Amino acid sequence: MLTPPRTVVRRDGGLYALERALQRRGFRHVAGADEAGRGACAGPLVAAAAVLPEGRRGEIEGLADSKLLTPASRERVYAEVVARALAYAVVVIPAEEVDARGLHVCNLAAMRRALASLTTRPEYVLTDGFGVDGLDVPGLAVWKGDRVAACVAAASVLAKVTRDRIMVELDGRHPGYGFAEHKGYATAEHTEALRERGPCVEHRFSYVNVAAVSGREGAPPRARRPLGAAAPEPMERSGPAGGTVGVALGEQPRPPAPVGEDVVMEGGVR
Repeated sequence: MLTPPRTVVRRDGGLYALERALQRRGFRHVAGADEAGRGACAGPLVAAAAVLPEGRRGEIEGLADSKLLTPASRERVYAEVVARALAYAVVVIPAEEVDARGLHVCNLAAMRRALASLTTRPEYVLTDGFGVDGLDVPGLAVWKGDRVAACVAAASVLAKVTRDRIMVELDGRHPGYGFAEHKGYATAEHTEALRERGPCVEHRFSYVNVAAVSGREGAPPRARRPLGAAAPEPMERSGPAGGTVGVALGEQPRPPAPVGEDVVMEGGVR
């Protein structure tokens, strides 16, 4: 039996080279998945998935890793992705859920659910950094995928813009922390606000810096959120036809992977 020729994708082939190579091999609908907010110590974890059209319609001017774009550029690219994508989905996991189940477990569950929510069924999946199990289609984990594959970059923009908008909302609900500016990451200003005010319900108590100012530093990571702490109010999300947005709750926890946790999590040093 003859084996098919090996497909070689050059690193300098551009953001669309990997998807185009897969499409030439018969995988027409290639989905990308990525997340935003792993390293933040406040606010939700947000994951997104996207399938871009084949050909020129799927080429979005200025598309890149969301971290490399200015806020204005991200908003413009976000609108283009929403308008052009064959399908997209965004899943929001609140801080309370991250504390209860662990960061890595929530990250995998959110990306899995975003991919499962796509209205166009993907034939191949590309994920940023690490693989996602439980999918019924082939996939590939791509190192720095949001800088290598267009569909992953599109997912990164969807996740980042959605999360940034949520953090601006939370800034109005919990003034004084500067959520609208630092988006829940442990900047010097955020750290100072935590010392002065203590954490609010939107903080991740399983993170060591939050636990240190909450009086629960000695508790096990999964039990650091104080008993009786009010759960965050659910935030309604909506999306146009072809896209879905929701809050991921109720999936059964899976054992966490031994690698991939943020260093700020569970005793690490950021």
